[in-house]
Amino acid sequence: MTTTLFPDHRPTWQTESHELLRDHARAFFAREVTPRQADWARQGHVDRELWNRAGAAGLLLTDIAEKDGGGGGDFGHEAVVAQELAYAHDSAFGFTVHSTIVSHYINAYGTEEQKRRWLPGLASGEKVVAVAMTEPGTGSDLQNVKTTAIRDGDHYVVNGAKTFISNGTHCDLVVIVAKTDPAAGGKGISLLVAEVDNNVAGFSRGAVLEKIGMHGWDTRELFFDDMRVPVENILGEEGSGFAELMTQLPRERLIIGVAGVAVAEAAVIETIRYVKERDAFGKKLLDFQNTQFVLAECKADVYAGKALIDDGIRRQIDGTLDAAGASMIKLWATDMQCRVVDKCLQLFGGYGYMMEYPIAQMYTASRVQRIYGGTNEIMKLLVARSL
Repeated sequence: MTTTLFPDHRPTWQTESHELLRDHARAFFAREVTPRQADWARQGHVDRELWNRAGAAGLLLTDIAEKDGGGGGDFGHEAVVAQELAYAHDSAFGFTVHSTIVSHYINAYGTEEQKRRWLPGLASGEKVVAVAMTEPGTGSDLQNVKTTAIRDGDHYVVNGAKTFISNGTHCDLVVIVAKTDPAAGGKGISLLVAEVDNNVAGFSRGAVLEKIGMHGWDTRELFFDDMRVPVENILGEEGSGFAELMTQLPRERLIIGVAGVAVAEAAVIETIRYVKERDAFGKKLLDFQNTQFVLAECKADVYAGKALIDDGIRRQIDGTLDAAGASMIKLWATDMQCRVVDKCLQLFGGYGYMMEYPIAQMYTASRVQRIYGGTNEIMKLLVARSL
């Protein structure tokens, strides 16, 4: 089955190594991920072994240096894996959080000793990482986090609660956004790496959160009650956490856009297949002009999205992607994703509302794209500042 609407499309950033990785990832996900979506949705998380298998297959931390256990590639390699996950109809594997986003906090701000200690295990899948940003009363306004990490000798004592934490079930490492100086506002925020398991004093995982979509995506609350984290586990300097987050957010917003356009493309491909097979009033659905016009609009939107994403990936590889550019990509791509998936679902009629169909899973999974990574309303504010 085809995985692209545009078989002749060759992004300027894509090299032979990206193409080889794409083929490898596609085969891996077809075998290991697509058949398990229903099982993972029922249990609320992927199997822990998937992380080990993905690591053994070389699909994690592809743009981290080889000396630190990674693949030695560039952002394009991460994008390829994320795209192939979307084409595989996945809405359960927290790959981007682990590999594309949170590992890079350690890579960018960790000491050489910290990188040697943590990155190889993340690349192999032996360790799973999460980031604890969002709190029950704090979403996009990260300067107002209430979680504290107060120094006591050679440890920080962490207290607080975090919610909507991806990889919350399996995480062995948690990058915690906390106030080391509660009186200093945003300048008092630091990033701490906590090594956790269910026996760590003061650490607990809440129940799996029930979401309207992405039912297999591992999402929990995390609680810290006088949990002690060694001072040596801080990333960068005390008080530098907010700046570190802001520096990494364009990367996060770009990968959200990458996945968004890929999901839209996957939705159109799935819908074309369906309307070629489905009969209504004595002819195929594709023979109706309305069907043709809707899918023509959707294909044009995906084509525009791929051009936008390709430029963003190239700029990320070159080191020229700025906050406004990433915000525009995230804003447009995720709005387009939701619009296209909705149009495609309509062409399925009643079957589009049945969760056994991939289009229904795409529909419910797409909605959060306009929320996490900074809401699209925040993206508009960030773009407006560049005017």
